[in-house]
Amino acid sequence: MKTEKVINHIVNWLKEYAENAKVNGFVIGVSGGIDSAVTSTLCAKTGLPTLCLEMPIHQAENQVNRAIQHIEWLKSKYKNISSEHVELTKVFDQLVSAFPPVENEESRFMSLANTRARLRMTSLYYFAALNGYLVAGTGNKVEDFGVGFYTKYGDGGVDLSPIADLLKTEVFEIAKHLDIVKSIQVAPPTDGLWGDDRTDEDQIGATYPELEWAMKMVEEGKSISDFEGREKEIMTIYLKFNTANKHKMLPIPVCTIPDNLKM
Repeated sequence: MKTEKVINHIVNWLKEYAENAKVNGFVIGVSGGIDSAVTSTLCAKTGLPTLCLEMPIHQAENQVNRAIQHIEWLKSKYKNISSEHVELTKVFDQLVSAFPPVENEESRFMSLANTRARLRMTSLYYFAALNGYLVAGTGNKVEDFGVGFYTKYGDGGVDLSPIADLLKTEVFEIAKHLDIVKSIQVAPPTDGLWGDDRTDEDQIGATYPELEWAMKMVEEGKSISDFEGREKEIMTIYLKFNTANKHKMLPIPVCTIPDNLKM
């Protein structure tokens, strides 16, 4: 990959899009992960105002520390960076207390993880509306179009997606070129929705390079039957997530009414 040229292409795309949309800048949630670190840096390089929100909800301390460290690093390099700390833990807890009890605690746990992402999305759009900013998404290609590893109307609720055509390994390559804080570059990817240190690999069962390989195999028309051992296992994992999360990747179904019923 021609890393420097890719960076310049994304920065120019961001700047042109914002100017055409007649908006003032960008707002982005900074989690302490590689995707938000790279995306916020690319937004900063446009020279347009970039607001970084740090929005912990029962967050693991190391994630919070990485987010703060990245924001401080950004501010030291770019004069167009501002930030807000929005503590959402109490809001989340109050919302949970308003919900009725359920019998299936496992499904409730997953639902509440997604609720965290949707609270953050709401916060991002609050600040976007206040300032006339666009919400910049942080999803990469394998997450957004491969396994659908994001929350619908949560971190999937954005105005534009600067890195969604980049594989996770390519995001890491850009992070290295941008000299992103080392602790973020070496941290195992995590969605940060559980209040602990579980990683994306823990949840998915495969690494991002493995998922990218499976994505490529599917694009080439290969199927599970073409593989054995770990490769077959990876393909099974990829296709399971791809199928289950297809609803996130396709347009919302619309019930089309026949013309003869409207006459």
